[in-house]
Amino acid sequence: MSIVIQELSKQFGGKTVLQAFSWTVDRPMVLMGPSGCGKTTLLRILLGLEEADSGTVTGVETPAAVFQEDRLCPQLTAGANLVLAGHGLTLRQAETELRALGFTDSDLRLPAAKLSGGQKRRAALLRALLCQDAQTLLMDEPFTGMDAELVEQAAAATVRLAGDRPTVLVTHDEAAAALLGWPIRRFAE
Repeated sequence: MSIVIQELSKQFGGKTVLQAFSWTVDRPMVLMGPSGCGKTTLLRILLGLEEADSGTVTGVETPAAVFQEDRLCPQLTAGANLVLAGHGLTLRQAETELRALGFTDSDLRLPAAKLSGGQKRRAALLRALLCQDAQTLLMDEPFTGMDAELVEQAAAATVRLAGDRPTVLVTHDEAAAALLGWPIRRFAE
């Protein structure tokens, strides 16, 4: 299974953000580029949240996403947020993975609204990675707000849990991209 993007173009108010962009994603890959070059727009098109002006996309099967905003249910714990989207994920599995990314037992009892920004980000990342139905992963700056040690742990978890699913991980962080060890597509440079 591959995501196949052919000649994708998109404009907003006369400003071109994607111009005849083509790419085949058949494994986990990183998309890098400067702010404003269309990376998030591309992910939104792949998710069906934006419509391209021209071009085609095929192969985005049952996607799970990490958005730039964490989008957690604030009244639920981190574990409950993961289970809610996990399609068969158990609370025990969710909490095991959260602990591996630095959550303590007391953190696991807190509603998401009371978690730090970095904790919310890690929960949002794991929510996508642990979605058992997801055949495609689309992640927009998933390591934002994490210190270097947490980025290292989160990158290792990302590699382990993404497996060989077609994955697009958008980042501008060269160090994080290097930790993943995935092929990098440089965009609009």
